[in-house]
Amino acid sequence: MANLLVRGIDDQLVKALKARAGASGRSAEAEHRAILAAALSRPRKRSFAEMVADMPPVGTDADFERVSSEAKVPRVFD
Repeated sequence: MANLLVRGIDDQLVKALKARAGASGRSAEAEHRAILAAALSRPRKRSFAEMVADMPPVGTDADFERVSSEAKVPRVFD
């Protein structure tokens, strides 16, 4: 296994990490590993382009054409 050294951590973050570790019954190092594992094992969010590419076909262009109506629009605000 590799080692990871993180420098320049704010003292408040270290205190919060130690408090969280104590509440979980773990060492600060074990808590740090758990936080990293949880953050990095989440599924990657898909981009908008990927979501659009995965959309199933729902019809043809003709299904979405605007139909112009010759009917007169009622004047509502007069």
